[in-house]
Amino acid sequence: MPMNFAKTAMLLAMLTAIFVAMGAVVGGREGMVIAFVIAVGTNAFAFWNSDTVVLKMFNTQPVMQADAPRLHDLVATLATRAGLPMPKVYLLNTPQPNAFATGRNPSNSAVAVSSGLLDTLSWEELAGVIAHELAHIKNRDMLISTIAAGIGGAISYLPFLLMAGGRDDEDGGHPLTGFAVAILGQAAAMILQFAISRQREFEADRVGAEILGQPMPLANALKRLDRMSQQIPMRVAPAAAPLAQVNPLAAGGGRMLKLFSTHPPTEERVAKLLAIRAR
Repeated sequence: MPMNFAKTAMLLAMLTAIFVAMGAVVGGREGMVIAFVIAVGTNAFAFWNSDTVVLKMFNTQPVMQADAPRLHDLVATLATRAGLPMPKVYLLNTPQPNAFATGRNPSNSAVAVSSGLLDTLSWEELAGVIAHELAHIKNRDMLISTIAAGIGGAISYLPFLLMAGGRDDEDGGHPLTGFAVAILGQAAAMILQFAISRQREFEADRVGAEILGQPMPLANALKRLDRMSQQIPMRVAPAAAPLAQVNPLAAGGGRMLKLFSTHPPTEERVAKLLAIRAR
């Protein structure tokens, strides 16, 4: 718990610094103040509304007990094993098999699965995927990821917002620098997301295997999800991509996408799960 709070504070500080620096370059002193105010407001909004924002990013729909009783029962059983309250369940209408969790804490959490996931995986593999997402909730690292997703997306629009105010060279950089700043700011935010999301995936795999009681269903699911994500595209904001179980933007990405992926290589994740089985 203390470590996750420390990570959240560090992330907020770094992303806020990026905001302020971008504001200073594009809008001078006034831009720096505006950027700081926006950063504080974005942080507060992301904390209280992170689950709602992310669910809208993925265009999900709530799933009631009557709609999918077996799915609800599976989530409830695994949540009990993990010592968690029952999260809300959502459906992402896409053929790409994927899943994600969101929420600022276990009492305000949600698990979303895609229609492709339900159509593709065996019941045991589905349980492994859901256990992984519950592990994220149990580790309380979804707050870190959702805040990063929200602020990372907002960084893209900050230079254009400041340029709309008509700043000139007397109190800030040339308006055309906003385009360069937008690219550099987004890259910096993505690097922070890379560092956090890669490590949290390994830990969620480990804890998910503990929740399920065995690592192989998740290992098998990851191989299937990785293969199909490269064949079936998904439309989602890049800032939200780190929240998914496997990179949802992998289709057609090639080596360059793998280099900048927010997820560790599936081969490494599967190897670590196999190592758990061998113990």
